[in-house]
Amino acid sequence: MKIVDKFSRFFVGALFIFSGLIKLNDPIGTEIKMEEYFEVFANDFGSFFLVFKDWALEIGLILIVLEVVLGIAVLLFYRMNLTAKVLLGLIIFFTFLTFYSAYFNKVTDCGCFGDAIKLTPWESFTKDVILVVFILHLFWYRKRYTPALPDQVGHIIIASSTIISFALGIYALLHLPFIDFRAYKIGNNIPQQMQPEEQPRFEYVFKKKDSGEEIASEKYLGDTTVYQYISVRQTNEDKTKAKITDYSVFTDQGEDITQNTFEGNKLLLIFYDVSKASAKNIDKVRALVKALEGSKVEVMALTASSAGEFEAFRHKHQLPVAYYFVDATVLKTIIRSNPGITLWKDGTVKGMWHHNDTPDAATVLNTLGE
Repeated sequence: MKIVDKFSRFFVGALFIFSGLIKLNDPIGTEIKMEEYFEVFANDFGSFFLVFKDWALEIGLILIVLEVVLGIAVLLFYRMNLTAKVLLGLIIFFTFLTFYSAYFNKVTDCGCFGDAIKLTPWESFTKDVILVVFILHLFWYRKRYTPALPDQVGHIIIASSTIISFALGIYALLHLPFIDFRAYKIGNNIPQQMQPEEQPRFEYVFKKKDSGEEIASEKYLGDTTVYQYISVRQTNEDKTKAKITDYSVFTDQGEDITQNTFEGNKLLLIFYDVSKASAKNIDKVRALVKALEGSKVEVMALTASSAGEFEAFRHKHQLPVAYYFVDATVLKTIIRSNPGITLWKDGTVKGMWHHNDTPDAATVLNTLGE
Protein backbone atom coordinates (compact mmCIF):
# COMPACT_ATOMS: atom_id res chain seq x y z
CA MET A 1 0.00 0.00 0.00
CA LYS A 2 2.85 2.42 0.78
CA ILE A 3 4.34 1.77 -2.65
CA VAL A 4 0.99 2.53 -4.32
CA ASP A 5 0.64 5.66 -2.16
CA LYS A 6 4.06 6.95 -3.19
CA PHE A 7 3.62 6.12 -6.85
CA SER A 8 0.18 7.74 -6.98
CA ARG A 9 1.50 10.81 -5.22
CA PHE A 10 4.53 11.36 -7.44
CA PHE A 11 2.93 10.20 -10.70
CA VAL A 12 -0.14 12.41 -10.35
CA GLY A 13 1.78 15.35 -8.90
CA ALA A 14 4.56 15.31 -11.49
CA LEU A 15 2.20 14.86 -14.43
CA PHE A 16 -0.06 17.72 -13.32
CA ILE A 17 2.92 20.03 -12.80
CA PHE A 18 4.45 19.08 -16.16
CA SER A 19 1.17 19.51 -18.00
CA GLY A 20 0.50 22.85 -16.29
CA LEU A 21 3.97 24.26 -16.93
CA ILE A 22 3.87 23.26 -20.61
CA LYS A 23 0.58 25.11 -21.03
CA LEU A 24 1.71 28.00 -18.81
CA ASN A 25 4.44 28.55 -21.38
CA ASP A 26 1.73 29.32 -23.96
CA PRO A 27 -1.66 30.36 -22.50
CA ILE A 28 -2.87 31.49 -25.94
CA GLY A 29 -2.63 27.89 -27.13
CA THR A 30 -4.94 26.82 -24.31
CA GLU A 31 -7.29 29.69 -25.14
CA ILE A 32 -7.56 28.43 -28.73
CA LYS A 33 -8.42 24.91 -27.51
CA MET A 34 -10.99 26.24 -25.04
CA GLU A 35 -12.63 28.22 -27.84
CA GLU A 36 -12.80 25.07 -29.96
CA TYR A 37 -14.52 23.16 -27.15
CA PHE A 38 -17.00 25.98 -26.47
CA GLU A 39 -17.88 26.15 -30.17
CA VAL A 40 -18.41 22.37 -30.28
CA PHE A 41 -20.58 22.44 -27.14
CA ALA A 42 -22.55 25.37 -28.53
CA ASN A 43 -23.35 23.36 -31.65
CA ASP A 44 -24.11 20.14 -29.78
CA PHE A 45 -25.73 21.30 -26.55
CA GLY A 46 -26.84 24.88 -27.03
CA SER A 47 -25.65 28.38 -27.91
CA PHE A 48 -25.30 29.17 -24.19
CA PHE A 49 -21.71 27.89 -24.34
CA LEU A 50 -20.75 30.73 -26.68
CA VAL A 51 -20.95 33.00 -23.62
CA PHE A 52 -17.81 31.30 -22.30
CA LYS A 53 -15.90 31.79 -25.57
CA ASP A 54 -15.19 35.43 -24.73
CA TRP A 55 -13.69 34.27 -21.43
CA ALA A 56 -11.67 31.39 -22.88
CA LEU A 57 -8.31 32.98 -22.02
CA GLU A 58 -9.22 33.69 -18.39
CA ILE A 59 -10.82 30.27 -17.89
CA GLY A 60 -7.85 28.56 -19.52
CA LEU A 61 -5.30 30.43 -17.40
CA ILE A 62 -7.15 29.57 -14.19
CA LEU A 63 -7.26 25.88 -15.15
CA ILE A 64 -3.55 25.92 -16.01
CA VAL A 65 -2.56 27.48 -12.67
CA LEU A 66 -4.88 25.04 -10.89
CA GLU A 67 -3.06 22.13 -12.53
CA VAL A 68 0.33 23.36 -11.33
CA VAL A 69 -0.84 24.15 -7.81
CA LEU A 70 -2.71 20.84 -7.45
CA GLY A 71 0.39 18.96 -8.59
CA ILE A 72 2.50 20.70 -5.94
CA ALA A 73 -0.20 20.16 -3.31
CA VAL A 74 -0.26 16.42 -4.02
CA LEU A 75 3.53 16.16 -3.73
CA LEU A 76 3.32 17.92 -0.36
CA PHE A 77 0.19 16.03 0.76
CA TYR A 78 -1.16 19.51 1.41
CA ARG A 79 -4.76 19.54 2.70
CA MET A 80 -5.40 16.24 0.98
CA ASN A 81 -9.08 16.12 1.92
CA LEU A 82 -9.67 19.20 -0.23
CA THR A 83 -6.88 18.60 -2.77
CA ALA A 84 -8.09 15.08 -3.61
CA LYS A 85 -11.67 16.29 -4.11
CA VAL A 86 -10.62 19.07 -6.48
CA LEU A 87 -8.26 16.69 -8.31
CA LEU A 88 -11.04 14.16 -8.80
CA GLY A 89 -13.44 16.81 -10.08
CA LEU A 90 -10.86 18.19 -12.49
CA ILE A 91 -9.83 14.80 -13.90
CA ILE A 92 -13.47 13.79 -14.39
CA PHE A 93 -13.95 17.02 -16.34
CA PHE A 94 -10.82 16.40 -18.45
CA THR A 95 -11.77 12.75 -19.03
CA PHE A 96 -15.19 13.78 -20.29
CA LEU A 97 -13.61 16.28 -22.69
CA THR A 98 -11.11 13.78 -24.10
CA PHE A 99 -13.72 11.01 -24.42
CA TYR A 100 -16.12 13.37 -26.16
CA SER A 101 -13.36 14.49 -28.52
CA ALA A 102 -12.26 10.93 -29.28
CA TYR A 103 -15.68 9.26 -29.61
CA PHE A 104 -17.33 12.01 -31.66
CA ASN A 105 -14.10 13.18 -33.37
CA LYS A 106 -14.81 16.78 -32.40
CA VAL A 107 -11.46 18.28 -31.31
CA THR A 108 -8.62 16.28 -32.80
CA ASP A 109 -5.99 17.54 -30.34
CA CYS A 110 -7.00 18.24 -26.75
CA GLY A 111 -3.91 20.35 -26.09
CA CYS A 112 -3.13 18.38 -22.91
CA PHE A 113 0.58 19.11 -23.30
CA GLY A 114 0.30 22.16 -25.55
CA ASP A 115 2.35 21.99 -28.74
CA ALA A 116 5.19 20.15 -26.98
CA ILE A 117 3.65 16.68 -27.11
CA LYS A 118 0.86 15.89 -29.56
CA LEU A 119 -1.58 13.18 -28.49
CA THR A 120 -4.44 11.73 -30.47
CA PRO A 121 -7.89 12.00 -28.83
CA TRP A 122 -7.85 8.33 -27.81
CA GLU A 123 -4.31 8.63 -26.42
CA SER A 124 -5.45 11.63 -24.38
CA PHE A 125 -8.48 9.72 -23.11
CA THR A 126 -6.33 6.71 -22.17
CA LYS A 127 -3.93 9.00 -20.29
CA ASP A 128 -6.84 10.49 -18.34
CA VAL A 129 -8.31 7.06 -17.51
CA ILE A 130 -4.94 6.00 -16.06
CA LEU A 131 -4.84 9.22 -14.03
CA VAL A 132 -8.38 8.57 -12.77
CA VAL A 133 -7.25 5.25 -11.27
CA PHE A 134 -4.45 6.80 -9.23
CA ILE A 135 -6.43 9.89 -8.28
CA LEU A 136 -9.26 7.66 -7.04
CA HIS A 137 -6.69 5.92 -4.84
CA LEU A 138 -5.57 9.26 -3.42
CA PHE A 139 -9.20 10.30 -2.96
CA TRP A 140 -10.16 7.07 -1.18
CA TYR A 141 -7.33 7.32 1.34
CA ARG A 142 -7.17 11.12 1.48
CA LYS A 143 -7.91 11.37 5.21
CA ARG A 144 -5.02 9.19 6.29
CA TYR A 145 -2.26 11.20 4.58
CA THR A 146 -0.20 13.53 6.75
CA PRO A 147 1.35 16.71 5.31
CA ALA A 148 4.99 16.45 4.27
CA LEU A 149 5.67 19.91 5.71
CA PRO A 150 4.32 22.01 8.59
CA ASP A 151 1.08 23.82 7.74
CA GLN A 152 2.66 27.29 7.71
CA VAL A 153 5.35 26.21 5.26
CA GLY A 154 2.74 24.49 3.10
CA HIS A 155 0.60 27.64 3.03
CA ILE A 156 3.57 29.71 1.90
CA ILE A 157 4.58 27.25 -0.85
CA ILE A 158 1.04 26.95 -2.25
CA ALA A 159 0.47 30.72 -2.15
CA SER A 160 3.85 31.40 -3.75
CA SER A 161 3.24 28.78 -6.42
CA THR A 162 -0.09 30.34 -7.29
CA ILE A 163 1.36 33.85 -7.56
CA ILE A 164 4.40 32.71 -9.56
CA SER A 165 2.25 30.64 -11.93
CA PHE A 166 -0.07 33.54 -12.67
CA ALA A 167 2.96 35.83 -13.11
CA LEU A 168 4.59 33.44 -15.60
CA GLY A 169 1.37 33.04 -17.56
CA ILE A 170 0.77 36.79 -17.72
CA TYR A 171 4.39 37.39 -18.77
CA ALA A 172 3.99 34.87 -21.61
CA LEU A 173 0.83 36.70 -22.68
CA LEU A 174 2.51 40.11 -22.63
CA HIS A 175 5.51 38.86 -24.57
CA LEU A 176 5.84 35.45 -26.25
CA PRO A 177 6.14 31.82 -25.07
CA PHE A 178 9.42 31.12 -23.25
CA ILE A 179 9.95 28.01 -25.40
CA ASP A 180 8.44 27.82 -28.88
CA PHE A 181 7.31 24.32 -29.88
CA ARG A 182 5.48 25.39 -33.04
CA ALA A 183 6.49 24.80 -36.65
CA TYR A 184 6.92 28.56 -37.19
CA LYS A 185 9.61 29.00 -34.53
CA ILE A 186 12.85 30.88 -35.12
CA GLY A 187 15.29 28.84 -37.19
CA ASN A 188 12.68 26.81 -39.07
CA ASN A 189 12.40 27.02 -42.84
CA ILE A 190 8.70 27.24 -43.63
CA PRO A 191 8.78 25.63 -47.12
CA GLN A 192 10.63 22.66 -45.59
CA GLN A 193 8.04 22.43 -42.81
CA MET A 194 5.38 22.20 -45.54
CA GLN A 195 6.99 19.03 -46.93
CA PRO A 196 6.73 15.58 -45.35
CA GLU A 197 9.84 14.43 -43.52
CA GLU A 198 9.83 11.02 -45.21
CA GLN A 199 8.05 9.16 -47.97
CA PRO A 200 5.66 6.42 -46.81
CA ARG A 201 7.21 3.07 -45.89
CA PHE A 202 5.21 -0.12 -45.51
CA GLU A 203 5.59 -3.48 -43.85
CA TYR A 204 3.87 -6.42 -45.52
CA VAL A 205 2.96 -9.56 -43.63
CA PHE A 206 2.84 -12.89 -45.46
CA LYS A 207 2.36 -16.50 -44.47
CA LYS A 208 4.43 -19.26 -45.98
CA LYS A 209 2.05 -21.76 -47.51
CA ASP A 210 4.20 -24.79 -46.77
CA SER A 211 4.93 -24.12 -43.08
CA GLY A 212 2.35 -21.52 -42.04
CA GLU A 213 5.15 -19.28 -40.72
CA GLU A 214 4.37 -15.56 -40.79
CA ILE A 215 7.08 -13.23 -42.09
CA ALA A 216 7.31 -9.44 -42.42
CA SER A 217 8.86 -7.75 -45.43
CA GLU A 218 9.36 -4.17 -46.63
CA LYS A 219 8.76 -5.46 -50.15
CA TYR A 220 5.67 -7.08 -51.58
CA LEU A 221 6.38 -10.75 -52.18
CA GLY A 222 4.54 -11.54 -55.38
CA ASP A 223 5.18 -15.28 -55.58
CA THR A 224 1.70 -16.52 -54.68
CA THR A 225 2.78 -20.15 -54.91
CA VAL A 226 5.02 -19.65 -51.86
CA TYR A 227 3.48 -16.77 -49.92
CA GLN A 228 -0.04 -15.85 -48.89
CA TYR A 229 -0.66 -12.15 -48.31
CA ILE A 230 -2.03 -11.32 -44.82
CA SER A 231 -1.88 -7.56 -44.20
CA VAL A 232 0.07 -4.32 -44.63
CA ARG A 233 0.76 -1.38 -42.34
CA GLN A 234 2.58 1.92 -42.70
CA THR A 235 5.64 2.05 -40.44
CA ASN A 236 6.38 5.79 -40.54
CA GLU A 237 2.95 7.40 -40.57
CA ASP A 238 4.02 10.06 -38.06
CA LYS A 239 6.75 11.28 -40.44
CA THR A 240 4.77 11.40 -43.68
CA LYS A 241 2.57 14.33 -42.75
CA ALA A 242 4.01 17.80 -43.12
CA LYS A 243 4.31 19.93 -39.99
CA ILE A 244 2.56 22.78 -41.82
CA THR A 245 -0.38 21.93 -44.06
CA ASP A 246 -2.57 25.03 -44.06
CA TYR A 247 -0.34 28.05 -44.72
CA SER A 248 -1.64 29.96 -47.75
CA VAL A 249 -1.59 33.68 -48.55
CA PHE A 250 -4.04 35.39 -50.90
CA THR A 251 -4.68 38.87 -52.28
CA ASP A 252 -8.12 40.45 -52.08
CA GLN A 253 -8.63 39.21 -55.65
CA GLY A 254 -8.00 35.60 -54.62
CA GLU A 255 -4.50 35.33 -56.12
CA ASP A 256 -2.24 32.90 -54.28
CA ILE A 257 1.02 34.65 -53.33
CA THR A 258 2.21 32.10 -50.78
CA GLN A 259 5.49 31.53 -52.63
CA ASN A 260 6.21 35.26 -52.63
CA THR A 261 6.43 35.25 -48.82
CA PHE A 262 9.36 32.83 -49.09
CA GLU A 263 11.40 35.06 -51.39
CA GLY A 264 13.88 37.57 -49.99
CA ASN A 265 13.53 39.43 -46.71
CA LYS A 266 9.98 39.70 -45.43
CA LEU A 267 8.79 41.41 -42.28
CA LEU A 268 5.31 40.06 -41.65
CA LEU A 269 2.90 42.01 -39.46
CA ILE A 270 0.30 39.59 -38.12
CA PHE A 271 -3.19 40.95 -37.43
CA TYR A 272 -5.39 37.89 -37.08
CA ASP A 273 -8.38 40.02 -36.05
CA VAL A 274 -8.19 43.80 -36.25
CA SER A 275 -11.28 44.16 -34.04
CA LYS A 276 -9.25 42.58 -31.22
CA ALA A 277 -5.84 43.94 -32.20
CA SER A 278 -4.07 46.00 -29.56
CA ALA A 279 -3.33 49.59 -30.56
CA LYS A 280 -1.07 50.06 -27.53
CA ASN A 281 2.15 49.92 -29.55
CA ILE A 282 0.80 50.77 -32.98
CA ASP A 283 2.93 53.94 -33.07
CA LYS A 284 6.07 51.81 -32.76
CA VAL A 285 4.82 49.45 -35.47
CA ARG A 286 4.10 52.37 -37.78
CA ALA A 287 7.53 53.87 -37.10
CA LEU A 288 9.15 50.52 -37.93
CA VAL A 289 7.25 50.26 -41.21
CA LYS A 290 8.28 53.77 -42.26
CA ALA A 291 11.92 53.25 -41.20
CA LEU A 292 12.18 50.16 -43.42
CA GLU A 293 10.89 51.94 -46.53
CA GLY A 294 13.50 51.67 -49.27
CA SER A 295 15.45 48.97 -47.40
CA LYS A 296 16.04 45.36 -48.42
CA VAL A 297 13.12 44.30 -46.23
CA GLU A 298 9.62 44.11 -47.66
CA VAL A 299 6.89 44.70 -45.09
CA MET A 300 3.63 42.78 -45.51
CA ALA A 301 0.58 42.63 -43.28
CA LEU A 302 -1.26 39.31 -42.96
CA THR A 303 -4.80 39.29 -41.63
CA ALA A 304 -7.92 37.14 -41.35
CA SER A 305 -10.16 40.20 -41.15
CA SER A 306 -12.13 41.36 -44.17
CA ALA A 307 -10.67 43.85 -46.65
CA GLY A 308 -13.07 46.52 -45.43
CA GLU A 309 -12.15 45.96 -41.78
CA PHE A 310 -8.42 46.03 -42.41
CA GLU A 311 -8.65 49.03 -44.73
CA ALA A 312 -10.47 50.99 -42.01
CA PHE A 313 -7.92 49.87 -39.41
CA ARG A 314 -5.01 50.76 -41.71
CA HIS A 315 -6.30 54.24 -42.38
CA LYS A 316 -7.19 54.88 -38.75
CA HIS A 317 -3.63 54.09 -37.65
CA GLN A 318 -1.89 55.36 -40.79
CA LEU A 319 -0.12 52.08 -41.58
CA PRO A 320 1.49 52.36 -45.05
CA VAL A 321 1.60 48.62 -45.69
CA ALA A 322 0.18 46.20 -48.24
CA TYR A 323 -2.05 43.54 -46.71
CA TYR A 324 -2.97 39.98 -47.62
CA PHE A 325 -5.26 37.29 -46.27
CA VAL A 326 -4.51 34.14 -44.27
CA ASP A 327 -6.66 31.83 -42.15
CA ALA A 328 -7.07 33.10 -38.57
CA THR A 329 -5.95 29.84 -36.94
CA VAL A 330 -2.78 29.84 -39.03
CA LEU A 331 -1.98 33.40 -37.97
CA LYS A 332 -2.55 32.53 -34.30
CA THR A 333 -0.19 29.61 -34.77
CA ILE A 334 2.52 31.72 -36.42
CA ILE A 335 2.74 34.09 -33.46
CA ARG A 336 0.92 34.50 -30.15
CA SER A 337 0.44 38.24 -30.49
CA ASN A 338 -2.15 40.46 -32.16
CA PRO A 339 -0.46 42.34 -33.71
CA GLY A 340 2.71 40.29 -33.91
CA ILE A 341 5.88 40.69 -35.93
CA THR A 342 7.92 37.93 -37.56
CA LEU A 343 10.96 38.23 -39.84
CA TRP A 344 11.62 35.72 -42.62
CA LYS A 345 14.62 35.42 -44.90
CA ASP A 346 14.05 33.18 -47.94
CA GLY A 347 11.39 31.38 -45.95
CA THR A 348 13.51 30.86 -42.83
CA VAL A 349 12.25 32.45 -39.62
CA LYS A 350 14.92 34.83 -38.34
CA GLY A 351 13.07 36.83 -35.71
CA MET A 352 9.79 37.09 -33.83
CA TRP A 353 8.45 39.84 -31.60
CA HIS A 354 5.35 40.53 -29.54
CA HIS A 355 3.97 44.02 -30.18
CA ASN A 356 5.08 44.92 -26.64
CA ASP A 357 8.63 44.23 -27.82
CA THR A 358 8.39 45.91 -31.22
CA PRO A 359 11.97 46.23 -32.56
CA ASP A 360 13.46 49.21 -34.37
CA ALA A 361 14.71 49.03 -37.95
CA ALA A 362 18.33 48.56 -36.85
CA THR A 363 17.40 45.50 -34.80
CA VAL A 364 15.55 44.00 -37.76
CA LEU A 365 18.48 44.54 -40.10
CA ASN A 366 20.97 43.21 -37.54
CA THR A 367 18.82 40.11 -37.11
CA LEU A 368 19.11 39.52 -40.85
CA GLY A 369 22.86 40.06 -40.63
CA GLU A 370 22.72 43.07 -42.90
